Amino acid sequence: MAEITGEVLDAILSGDPDELGVHLHLVERDIVIDGHKVTVYCHCLATDGNGKVKLKRLAEFMRHAAADYAIPRTRIEEARQRDAKFRSTSAIAALHEKARAVFTDLAKTGEGGEMLLFLLAERFLGIPHVLCKMDLKTDSRMHYHGADGVYASVSDDGKLKLFWGESKVYKDPTDAIRDCLSSLAPFLIEEDHLGSSRERDLMLLSDKADLGDPELSGAFRRFFDTSSPLSNRVEYCGVALVGFDADFYPEDDGPGVLEDMVDAAKKGLKVWSTSVGRRLAAEKLQHFDIHFLCLPLPSVDKFREAFLEAMGADV
Repeated sequence: MAEITGEVLDAILSGDPDELGVHLHLVERDIVIDGHKVTVYCHCLATDGNGKVKLKRLAEFMRHAAADYAIPRTRIEEARQRDAKFRSTSAIAALHEKARAVFTDLAKTGEGGEMLLFLLAERFLGIPHVLCKMDLKTDSRMHYHGADGVYASVSDDGKLKLFWGESKVYKDPTDAIRDCLSSLAPFLIEEDHLGSSRERDLMLLSDKADLGDPELSGAFRRFFDTSSPLSNRVEYCGVALVGFDADFYPEDDGPGVLEDMVDAAKKGLKVWSTSVGRRLAAEKLQHFDIHFLCLPLPSVDKFREAFLEAMGADV
């Protein structure tokens, strides 16, 4: 039986991390809050040579990664092998079209935030996505239940660190932080039992977790077999993303100075981090390992509109 190691999980990460920096600029990383195990990070939108913020380019970048997020790794690998055999790109192209089709066209969709969480988890934090829930949707206009994503790494002492993902993209940062951590809390603090918030996702992990290789996937799923001692070697962690309106971006698509935007974001981060600390205490999450990603946006509404348009919805 294969062994799940950090090297195994690193090998299944998708995408070029450097490409993320074309669209999102790192403001600060690895911020700690006294009394908590949380680590806070902040990005803002990057600017081009004319000082323009490229919200639609960000949405297009997200669209290009749709299959990585929404299609199981095994099916992607099968498509790659078929295309290599026939010197074609049609199998991968078909998966990309299928991936776009499963995203909702609802105006208030939260799937843009879920995609950003996926991209930052895999390409910035280096924590791979291990459960493809979008593929389980039976109606594109519905959202799936459970966490917004499930990610995994291996700790230095050999534990499997399972990261429950939650994302909220709201106008107000305080509201986004509150609701994000409120939604994440049950996945971390509830006792394991059949009625727990995470139980359905744990059942899916025991059956559907996909690392792109049948043997590796089978070894990974053993951690979620309640009859296996490995099930006691899983540590529940969190990865959260909040997007919200920020007033330091240039108005009316005018030019901006990235350094000024970064300075403003750093000032705002002091307030946002304080809000994160208060909410962690309120939700009793102080002792859980959580990666918390902040992304101030020029306009939450315009981001959502750009994402829907890029995915082919009528807006």
